[in-house]
Amino acid sequence: MSQGERDKLRVLLKYWVEHNREHSQEFREWAEKARASGEAEVAAELLEAVRAMEKTTRILSRSLQRLEEA
Repeated sequence: MSQGERDKLRVLLKYWVEHNREHSQEFREWAEKARASGEAEVAAELLEAVRAMEKTTRILSRSLQRLEEA
């Protein structure tokens, strides 16, 4: 991978991590709204999506760390 590609990937990983964090927060907010309006199953599924998004974010963060250490 060229230095230019490494630089671009670093920028993309930072963006993806932040973007996922924002989405996770939004999913949590909507899960609470769904729960409050009696949609317990929808709320549970949204929280499942949050957990999956957080796992993805951890993986992306590790990738970014490895790239920055190299």
